Amino acid sequence: MNLSMCGIDCDSCKYCKENKCQGCRISAPKGECVWGGRCELHDCAEKKKLPHCGKCESFPCVKLEEWATEENPERIDNLRKLAT
Repeated sequence: MNLSMCGIDCDSCKYCKENKCQGCRISAPKGECVWGGRCELHDCAEKKKLPHCGKCESFPCVKLEEWATEENPERIDNLRKLAT
């Protein structure tokens, strides 16, 4: 499983496949997210020097919950598994 900082499984993400995305660990630091621009979830985890959002003391934060509600709701469960 190739998980993004916010818990999306990049190997099964339709946006990764459709847009030939390499995953946020490669694309996001360069501002090359599939939707264009920066990813605030990635930037937040990177700023806190965390390997992923599941290691954050605020996990799951409001922003992560909002994004998970809209798309890829499994991301929070993926991060819970990683955090243990």
